Amino acid sequence: MRIRLEAPDALGADRAEVSGPVPVRRRPATPWPRRPDPPRADRGAARPRAPAKRARRWLRIATLAEWRAQRPTWCPGCGDFAVLASLQRALTATGADPASTVLVGGIGCSGKIAGYIGCYGFHGLHGRALPVATGVKLANRGLTVVAAGGDGDGYGIGLGHFLHTVRRDPDITYIVMDNHVYGLTKGQASPTTDPAPASTPGGAHDRPVHPLLLALASGGTFVAQAFSGNVNHMAAVIERGLRHPGFALVNVFSPCVTYNRVNTYEFYRDHLTYLGDDYVPDDRERAIATVARYNDLVCGVLYEEHGTVSLDRRLLAEGDPPIAAQDLAAARGWERILDRYA
Repeated sequence: MRIRLEAPDALGADRAEVSGPVPVRRRPATPWPRRPDPPRADRGAARPRAPAKRARRWLRIATLAEWRAQRPTWCPGCGDFAVLASLQRALTATGADPASTVLVGGIGCSGKIAGYIGCYGFHGLHGRALPVATGVKLANRGLTVVAAGGDGDGYGIGLGHFLHTVRRDPDITYIVMDNHVYGLTKGQASPTTDPAPASTPGGAHDRPVHPLLLALASGGTFVAQAFSGNVNHMAAVIERGLRHPGFALVNVFSPCVTYNRVNTYEFYRDHLTYLGDDYVPDDRERAIATVARYNDLVCGVLYEEHGTVSLDRRLLAEGDPPIAAQDLAAARGWERILDRYA
């Protein structure tokens, strides 16, 4: 027997045909009270028709359901689920259009997020999410560009790209799911692993990197941190980063429930400090001192610089069309440049 199934919660999900026996769901022995049968005189009478459904109208602001795509395959309890939900909430709150949004994912468990959200996605090479995201933004600055990856992807093989992207300040929001291990390759020590036992023989011997301090020292214009155990706070932080007209780093403590038995949800709930309303994130030196005082275990927007001009705005004049809309073949000197360097 062949049946046709549809994904119940997906935007434009492909239909699939499934072969094999169809399981029979038996009715419980004592369900809810059954509606009594109508009198014999009324049996066979035509039932009133239900009112016709109204045609769905296109909304100017995308709903939360429109940002959902296929179901994630992360381990149950993974902190990346909360990051995905918070990002979807933040995009909905900012009024972003899924058709004008691009999410560039890195390599690893967290990099799979690009396929779990209802917008354009790009799954690139290990450590190269930020160069791709920068290219997308420079080609079409009208797009909302988000880059996402893990601590191994962004602070290991991609650390050089991270530092230079921070100083260039393109209008990109970078979300790093920091679980302190290489989860996809079965829990080896990552660049942010503390000197504690890990799956690596003998534990981690290297000193961990400090991404918040690196970003602040490199001239970052928006530096923040969140925790997967607090979705409402993380969604607000990501929304603020999306609204920032420059490079926004949101480092997220996203526990790996499978391979990291040290940096757990309980650990962060016991050790994290949240910035209060009296903290004003306008002083870089104060932000550096705050991160150092709490040994990186602090959540909130630590620093935000206003009045900056992002890389895409510096390279292209306000009235110029984006590169994606320009006729490059008709550009002056284009053939001469190709003849010289191609």
